[in-house]
Amino acid sequence: MQKTKLQKKKFTNENKAKEKHTKEIKCTKDKCTKDFFDLRGVKLKFEHKPVMLEECINGLNIKPDGIYVDGTLGGAGHSKEIAKRLSEKGLLIGIDRDEEALKAAKENLKEFQNVKFVHNNHDNIKEIIEELNIEKVDGILLDLGVSSYQLDEKNRGFSYLGENELDMRMDKTQELTAKTVVNTYEEEQLANLIYEYGEEKFSRRIAKNICEYRKQKQIETTKELVEIIEKSIPKSKQKDGHPAKRTFQAIRIEVNDEIKPLYKTVQNCISILKPQGRLCIITFHSLEDRAVKNAYIEAKGKCTCPKDLPYCVCGAKTEGKIITKKPIVATKEEQEENSRSKSAKLRIFEKE
Repeated sequence: MQKTKLQKKKFTNENKAKEKHTKEIKCTKDKCTKDFFDLRGVKLKFEHKPVMLEECINGLNIKPDGIYVDGTLGGAGHSKEIAKRLSEKGLLIGIDRDEEALKAAKENLKEFQNVKFVHNNHDNIKEIIEELNIEKVDGILLDLGVSSYQLDEKNRGFSYLGENELDMRMDKTQELTAKTVVNTYEEEQLANLIYEYGEEKFSRRIAKNICEYRKQKQIETTKELVEIIEKSIPKSKQKDGHPAKRTFQAIRIEVNDEIKPLYKTVQNCISILKPQGRLCIITFHSLEDRAVKNAYIEAKGKCTCPKDLPYCVCGAKTEGKIITKKPIVATKEEQEENSRSKSAKLRIFEKE
């Protein structure tokens, strides 16, 4: 039965109302503000849904009067729960290199008086603590994931959706951008970083096509880069998520130097812990996890003496113990609610 013009008009209006209602629900659910907009034009808030929140809080073994550091403050999802457990004598230090994150965190934590905010990189954690005239701390948390805001906010260039400027800087004050990487790096250099940081099988083909494209013009937008990547990967192999996902991850890691300093950062974190202090680190990439795991193993120390000796004579020293023999992963329920938690791994170390 065909619909009359009046019925069609009513049907269209109902759909528009439904669509508007859906957007409103999404916006409410995301706790949006008037300041930022995602790719659909929907308002959003700087928010990083805290991954494995309960596991991290339990892992830190929080002392009410203790000093704790959130080295990747973000929207303060983890930090808020830490602050709730501190007394007036306790102290929370929040570090982030993203100024927008710090603004959001200050708003989210405004009810707490015992919080210090630091605009810096967690790789400099040892120097930061020294500058605050603090000798040792009771616990440190590092969540190495990218926030939902950074991925969705259209001017940052982290997302492979839409058409945005190639940027990908977590700290907008730094010089290196994604545009610089894709337009100035040599083909072999591009191929290697895409393969190593993105674990992309077609890295050499992608790098070659990037270099061919930029002979004609500079690559300026995320859309241009996505189109190059899509043409580089056979359609039959574009089944495991978005074809640009791995390459964008690799470029983001390169721009923000996320992997190279990590091993040393873990060592520095352990060095500033008090006895029985805890270090909790959430990783989202195999290279990150490997760096954390190896740093923990070295800090634990390994006796090389023959097993039949009654005591150690090799002089092996230990800085503490690894609490998690295997990394903790998000529950099935959390993975269903928050897809970004699927690749997350939590490792915990305790200072001796």
